[in-house]
Amino acid sequence: MTQNCDIAIIGGGPVGSALALALKDSNLSVRLLEARTGASQDARALALSYGSRLLLERLDAWKRLSGVSSIRTIHISQKRSFGRTLLTASELKVPELGYVLPYPSLQKALSFEQTLHGANVTALEGREDCAEISYQQDGQEHMLRARLAILADGGKLLADRYPPKTREYGQSALISHVTCSDMKPETAFERFTPEGPFALLPYMDGYELVWTAPHTKVEEMLSWSDEAFLEALHDHFGDRVGRFTSLGKRSSFPLGLKKAQAQTPMPHVALVGNAAQTMHPVAGQGFNMGLRDAWELAQEILDAKPEELGTDEMLANYRSRRQADREGGIGFTDSLVRLFSNDLPVISQMRAASLSLLDGMPVAKKFVARRMMFGANG
Repeated sequence: MTQNCDIAIIGGGPVGSALALALKDSNLSVRLLEARTGASQDARALALSYGSRLLLERLDAWKRLSGVSSIRTIHISQKRSFGRTLLTASELKVPELGYVLPYPSLQKALSFEQTLHGANVTALEGREDCAEISYQQDGQEHMLRARLAILADGGKLLADRYPPKTREYGQSALISHVTCSDMKPETAFERFTPEGPFALLPYMDGYELVWTAPHTKVEEMLSWSDEAFLEALHDHFGDRVGRFTSLGKRSSFPLGLKKAQAQTPMPHVALVGNAAQTMHPVAGQGFNMGLRDAWELAQEILDAKPEELGTDEMLANYRSRRQADREGGIGFTDSLVRLFSNDLPVISQMRAASLSLLDGMPVAKKFVARRMMFGANG
């Protein structure tokens, strides 16, 4: 069975769904292919920037979200030093710096009616005049020809043919939900330690914990009792939020940098989100950059004539449109991890001094904060 469309999006996660919604009111025929048949079972909480909220408002999705916690202050510090920087929404003249919300809520708010659920894509080829997508659905083989195919699948489909550039950090992230005796409402904490970055993000009745450490240390922490873990957490973070009183389910995942060698690897094909770049979660840039990928590509599509979709010129315009933000975001997160994940005395002193210096320079602080909220094109 062969079908034709203007735009085919492979991957119905938040980034792919956001792109589909951005094209919803155009005259283009859009197909969103998603391998899952039901609602996502991913219970994670996601960190969104204020810039991402503005994009979700334009997609008419923000008002459908539930369970959203606001961040109005970000406390950035370095373990075993006095250096620290405070970012506040009032100082930067925005209502909030960011938000924490449940993944299922975001996925539901971004639902796209024309999603083909249970569509398992098996092959993608870029031809001279179109992209050809082979997929299976309900036991049948299908072929879909699109003027432009967009990969929003996390990078799995083309990984063997176009291996991404990678960098291993030797770290994993342990995530959980914790409560404490002295929660600071709407305040997020980002702490740099020799083992890796550490974050507490305000969410519901406590914090979403992101604790970065070497792989072996994280494996060990997963086996600790709740009491031993909470005690170690207090030793690691200190008294800023009092004693940690409860702990949710713990899980972990390895951290690294994956960067597709090209956001347009073949004719009539483009990549967005984690298919284009997967970054370290420090500073919470991953999904926010993916959402900007989707929005900017949608604008490029809407500006093009139908016969220009997927052409070399259009794909070059998309690459140029995203280059500064993409390279800047990757460089920013990679530099933070490599600069702060060590315990060298001289470097540690310089880092502490830099944090204190940044706190006293409103213009520089605003520059950094705007790029965290809006990306390099902020």
